[in-house]
Amino acid sequence: MVGAEGAASEAPAIETRGLKKHFGRIRAVDGVDLTVPRGSIYGLIGPNGAGKTTCFSLICGWLRPTAGTVSVLGRNPRHIADLKGRLSALPQDALFPPNTSILASLVYYARLQGLPKAEARREAERVLSLVGLASWGKVRASALSHGMHKRVGLAQAFIGNPELVLLDEPTAGLDPKSAAHVRETIGALKDRATVVISSHNLFELEKMCDHAAILSKGRIIASGTMEELTAADSEVVIELGAAPPPGLTERIEGIAAVRGATLDGQRLIVHFSLEGRSPAEVTTVVLRESLEHGAQILAVSRGKGLERTVLEVT
Repeated sequence: MVGAEGAASEAPAIETRGLKKHFGRIRAVDGVDLTVPRGSIYGLIGPNGAGKTTCFSLICGWLRPTAGTVSVLGRNPRHIADLKGRLSALPQDALFPPNTSILASLVYYARLQGLPKAEARREAERVLSLVGLASWGKVRASALSHGMHKRVGLAQAFIGNPELVLLDEPTAGLDPKSAAHVRETIGALKDRATVVISSHNLFELEKMCDHAAILSKGRIIASGTMEELTAADSEVVIELGAAPPPGLTERIEGIAAVRGATLDGQRLIVHFSLEGRSPAEVTTVVLRESLEHGAQILAVSRGKGLERTVLEVT
């Protein structure tokens, strides 16, 4: 028999059922059923006003639901003590005391989690190093650029190695090098923590996340693994360097695993079922048949991409 603690440890990182939050007549969140697997990097996608930030606030326990339930690491997020040190969140525009050094601020936040003074300092230095700011500890927050503020905020979110980290637009405003460093840092957390990311950068989410949900007008309109959402395991797109030779689609459709082939200008879109084969094996056969039929190939991509998926469903 599994006890309460065991059941909580086996629960998804986040689970909501029928979750609603209304502000007067505005239905910011309108019946969201969300399941975030433990150890995943999960993308929360949607335009401005879709309900992403409200969902974050409900998950963190900052807002009380109008209806429905929220479970975070098997606990009610309104019971703050149950999640102390286990849940961390970075709002989009987190600010720090302007006249305090960033190391002192991080030590203070670590102390709030119950760490002794010496351990809190070591932890603050660790997370600064994690985001590439090891030598910036003595700098006051007022001297930081917007990008540096974002990285310090990320460091704060990582204090104490929380089990669940919620990040709202973590790379917004960062230069390409800093953004790449943040993505690498987040990627290193996979399987060690659950990370939920809200972002408008679909290319970035597609590369980082293994699961995602697409929100529109307070509701989830699509969710699943990134492979499912982008059809990465059931579609290949081939960019042709010249007009497709006659009969190309018919030849491709003659391949056993192929369910259909269509042309969109000089793009050959092939839909397939794996039938015991890997995507690489099916793609190899499709490319070989295309070349033997006289097609000139410029590029190959798996799936339709997250951007196309979002445009199709929103």
